[in-house]
Amino acid sequence: MFISVESQSRSLLGTVYPVKAFRRFTVRVPLPTELADLTALAHNLRWVWHAPTQELFESIDPDLWRDTADPLRLLAEVDPERFAELAADPGFRDRLTAAADDLSRYIDDPRWFGDDYIADLGPESVAPQGIAYFSMEFGISEVLPIYSGGLGILAGDHLKAASDLGLPLIGVGLFYRSGYFHQSLSHDGWQIERYPVNDPTSLPLTMLTDGDEPVVVTISMPGGRTLRAQVWVATVGRIPLLLLDSDVPPNDEELRSVTDRLYGGDQDHRIKQEILLGIGGVRAVREYVRLSGHAEPTVFHMNEGHAGFLGVERIRELISGADALDFDTAEAVVRASNIFTTHTPVPAGIDRFPRDMVRYYLDADERGCSRLLPGLETTMVVDLGDEADPGVFNMAHMGFRLGQRSNGVSQLHGEVSRAMFADLWPGFDADEVPIGAVTNGVHGPTWIARRWQELAGGDDDGGAAAVAGLPSAEIWRIRSTLRAELVDEVRRRTHASGRERGFTDAELGWTADIFDPNALTIGFARRAATYKRLTLMLRDPDRMRRILTDPDRPVQLVIGGKAHPADDGGKALIQQVVRFTDDPDLRDRIVFLPDYDISMARDIYAGCDVWLNNPVRPMEACGTSGMKSAMNGGLNLSIMDGWWDEMADGENGWAIPSAEGVADEHRRDDLEAEALYSLLEESVIPLFYNRSADGVPERWVDMVRHTLTRLGPEVQASRMVRDYTTALYGPASTQFASICADGFAPARDLADYRKVLDRSWSSVQIAGIDESGSGASLDHDSPQRVSLTLTAHVALGELSPERVRVQALVGRVTDAGEIVDPVIAEMDPTSGTDPSGRTLFVATISPARSGRHGYTARVLPRHPQLSDDAELGLVRYPVGTAEDAGPGRTDVLVPGANT
Repeated sequence: MFISVESQSRSLLGTVYPVKAFRRFTVRVPLPTELADLTALAHNLRWVWHAPTQELFESIDPDLWRDTADPLRLLAEVDPERFAELAADPGFRDRLTAAADDLSRYIDDPRWFGDDYIADLGPESVAPQGIAYFSMEFGISEVLPIYSGGLGILAGDHLKAASDLGLPLIGVGLFYRSGYFHQSLSHDGWQIERYPVNDPTSLPLTMLTDGDEPVVVTISMPGGRTLRAQVWVATVGRIPLLLLDSDVPPNDEELRSVTDRLYGGDQDHRIKQEILLGIGGVRAVREYVRLSGHAEPTVFHMNEGHAGFLGVERIRELISGADALDFDTAEAVVRASNIFTTHTPVPAGIDRFPRDMVRYYLDADERGCSRLLPGLETTMVVDLGDEADPGVFNMAHMGFRLGQRSNGVSQLHGEVSRAMFADLWPGFDADEVPIGAVTNGVHGPTWIARRWQELAGGDDDGGAAAVAGLPSAEIWRIRSTLRAELVDEVRRRTHASGRERGFTDAELGWTADIFDPNALTIGFARRAATYKRLTLMLRDPDRMRRILTDPDRPVQLVIGGKAHPADDGGKALIQQVVRFTDDPDLRDRIVFLPDYDISMARDIYAGCDVWLNNPVRPMEACGTSGMKSAMNGGLNLSIMDGWWDEMADGENGWAIPSAEGVADEHRRDDLEAEALYSLLEESVIPLFYNRSADGVPERWVDMVRHTLTRLGPEVQASRMVRDYTTALYGPASTQFASICADGFAPARDLADYRKVLDRSWSSVQIAGIDESGSGASLDHDSPQRVSLTLTAHVALGELSPERVRVQALVGRVTDAGEIVDPVIAEMDPTSGTDPSGRTLFVATISPARSGRHGYTARVLPRHPQLSDDAELGLVRYPVGTAEDAGPGRTDVLVPGANT
C-alpha cells in the first residue's frame, strides 16, 4: 500500500521530494581489536583540547576530518578497508597506544588539586570531596551542540580547567534534542533559524544505566503526572557531565518536549526546564554517585539562577532522610555548602516567574505541603523567591538566599551586583554586601592556536616564557600566518553563506579574493543583544567606509553573532550590518559570517589583530571573547567594561572612553562611536602600518608580546578555577564539614539562634553612645595622640552579649553628616549595665587622619556558622538615626526573606 501511494504521488506531482527522517541513528562498523582504543579516545572529550589525539584521528582520513572534526562521525564513515589497513600498520598502532596511555595518565595521576591545593591546606580546612556544578548550558565542543553563547562556553571551559587541575567535579545540565539553533541568512539578510535534531547515539555520550536498565529520574508534576528523564553522560577529561533528557516514551508529548530546545518556549516551558535541572539534577547526581562510586559532593555550585531549585531539593533530602532535620536546620546545612554565581548586571537578565506559576508547580496538597518537594511547605519555598514585586518569584534571589557564598564574574561586575542586590541586605552599604567576584577565564588549550601552543612544547604554563624570548620578526610571522589562515576561512564561509542566501556561483565569484592577508583585521563576534551594540561601528557609515577602504592603510572587519529567535530587534541589527556588507564597494573589506559557534570562533580569535568590544558600560558582566583573542596575540579595543576594566594596562590594547554620565542614549552612542573612530584613525591603524625596514611593526609587536606574556596567564580558566577553589569551594567544604559535625549540632544551633533573632531582633537597640577622649596629635608615638573612647548602650532582648557583634564606625564626615570610608572597630561588652539594664560595649579608637570626624555604632548577629557580618541582612544603628529608621528594622533571617 505504501509503495502504491508513493507511486501515485509521483505520477500526480511529477517531482520526487526527499523524505525527511523522523529520527536518526548511527550504524558503526566494529573496529578491529587492535584499534579498540579509538572508541575510548573518541568518547572522552579531552580530544577537543589535545592536539596529539586530534592529529591521530586526522591521520585516519584527512579529508573527512577537515569536513567534520568529529572523531565519532569519522569512525562511523571511514571504510572498513581503511581500518584493516590501519590495524596492520605498526606505526599507527604505536601512536594509538601512546595516545591511550597518555589519556590514562591524565585521568589517573594527581594534579594541582591533589599535589598542591590539598597538600597546602591548614589543619582547620577541609578539601571538597566532590563538587557538583550546575549550568543550563555547556559549550564543550561544536560536536555537542547544547550551548548558545557566553554562559555555556564559560561552563564548558570551567569543566575543562577543572579536569586539567584534577578537581573532583561533576557537571550537571540538560540534553537538548534540538540544542540551540543554526543560523543562516535570507536573501535580504534576515536571520533564519534551523533546529537540527541531536542524535545522542552519534554524540560522545553514554547512557547512565543500572545494570542493563537506563536510570530514570522522576519528578512529580501537577495533575498526578510524572516527568521522567534519562541521563546521558559526557566524559570531559576527568569530569563526568550528566545531561538530563526528557524525550522518553513514558512522558506525554508536553513533558517529552521539556528538553527540546535551549532557551526556547515561554515561561511555563522554562520553569519546567529549571525544575528538571535543579531538582532532577540533584537526583541524577545521587544516582551517578551510587553507581559509579564517585564521592558525594560536599559543595554545590549554581552557575546562574537557572539551577536555583537544587537548593530546595537538597533541603527536601535532609528533611525526609534518616536524620529527619527540620526545615531551618536543613536550610542551614544547604546554605553552608551552596555557591551562587550571578552572570547578569541588569535586573532584566534575571529569570523571574509569576508566583502563581511557581505555586502551581509546587502543587500543594490539602495540608499545604508540596507534591513536587514532599515534606516542604509551599509557602516556605515561595518565600525564598521574594522580591519587591509581590507577584513575582525571583530565581536570583532564591540563589542568594540558599547560597552562603556568592560572586559576580569580574571585579566590576561584583561592584555592580553589590549595588543591584543591595536591597537583600538592608542597612548595609553596597560595598559591604556579601557578593564577591571571581573574574572569568578561558581555557587556553581550547582557544590558543596550535602555532602558539607548539612553542610551549605541551607545557600549558610555558607559553608566556617561550613567547618572551622570540624575536619580533618571528612573532610577526606567526601573527601574519594566522591572519592569512583566517582570510582563507572568511572566503570559504562567505561563499557558503552566499549560496545559502540563494546566490549562484556565478554571482559569488568575488568571494574568492575578498580580504587581504596583510591588512589590519578586526573581529567583532558575540550575541546580537542590544546592549552589546553590534551597529555602533556603523553610527557614521561614511566614516566607517573611509576607514575600511583607505588604499594605503586598509582595514577589514569580520563580524559574527546570533540574535535570540524571539528578538526581532537583534535580528534587525544583524540585517543592518549584512546590508552594509553587501555593498559591492565594501564587501571585500567587511563580512558577516552566519552561524557563529565554537568552530568559527577559534578561527576568528586566532586570526584577528584587534578585538572590538563596545557594550554599554557596565552591562557586560565579563565578556570573555576578548580574552580568547588576547591569548592569540590580539589587541583589545574595548569599552572599559567587564574583565577589560580590571586588566587593561595601556600596553595590551586601547580603552574606548565611556560616556556614562550622558542620559540620552543616542547622544551617548554618538560620543562613544566618535571615540572609537578616533582611536582607529589616530592610534590603532597608524601603529599597525608603522613598519621597520624589514617590514615589522615593532611597536605593535611589543604590545603583542606584552599581551601574550602578561595578560595571557591572567585570562586562563585554570586561574579562574583555582580562584573558585581557594575562595569558594574550599571554604564552603570546610563550612559544610563544620555545620554537619556531631550529628548536625552546629546546624541545629544556628537554626535555634535564627529563631531567637526572629523573636527578639526588634528589641535590639542602641539607645545612645557616650564618648570621652584626650590628646590632639596624630603621631603614633606621641603621648598626646588622639584617643577616643566610645561606650554604646545596647538593649539585647533575649540575646546574650556573646551572640552579637557591636562595632564602632569612625571616619571623616561630609557636610551632610555621612561618614566617608569609615574605620570599623570592634566594641567589647563590659561586665556592667546602665541604669536601664542595657549592656555597655566599649571601644577606644585613634583617628589616623585630621579633619572633621563622626562616629556611630551598629549591632550585628554573631554566630560561628555565619561567614559574613552581613550574611543575614540584619543590622541595628542607634535609635533615631536615618539608618535605623529604614529597611534595617525589618526582621530578616535570610537576605530579603520573611519581611
